[in-house]
Amino acid sequence: MEKSKIYTKTGDGGMTSLVGGVRVPKSHLRLEAYGSVDELNSFLGLLVAEVDDEAVRVRLLYVQHKLFALGAYLATDRSQTELSQASLLSDESVSSLEEDIDKMDAGLPPLGGFILPGGSHASALCQVCRSVCRRAERRMLALEEAGSCELDMNVKRFINRLSDYLFVLARKLNYLTKSEEIYWDKSCE
Repeated sequence: MEKSKIYTKTGDGGMTSLVGGVRVPKSHLRLEAYGSVDELNSFLGLLVAEVDDEAVRVRLLYVQHKLFALGAYLATDRSQTELSQASLLSDESVSSLEEDIDKMDAGLPPLGGFILPGGSHASALCQVCRSVCRRAERRMLALEEAGSCELDMNVKRFINRLSDYLFVLARKLNYLTKSEEIYWDKSCE
């Protein structure tokens, strides 16, 4: 079998194809949405490379696979192409994140205020992932509000819960490394 070329030249004019072949501008809201999900997935890959805890690494890889499915979901114009089963998120995808959040949070000290991103390198990187996740969520909702795509409720629940998961994971990563959480100094002096 001959190896295919990475470049196709079909996007040189600023257009790209969605799943199913519909051509749209690269500046389309749909590309902003799944591009932000892709960016989040890339940062999560960096976080996986940084984390030593094997259970956390396994969970983050699970999340990466779900985000890839979410990207496929967002890249499919359902008015032209049927969704692949592989791109659907289930109730279990959401509930498993909720269970992880509850387990991690139960082992952490109570929050003493608003915390700043930081502490250990892995925790700071996890906070970057959390903020990119929030942006991806905003881009997805903007896509829906523009009438370009009605989002499945599990898609919205998953991305919303994922940012909560990443916040708690950042706290856990600081806890595991005995790194101090940095509380916001309200006086800013």
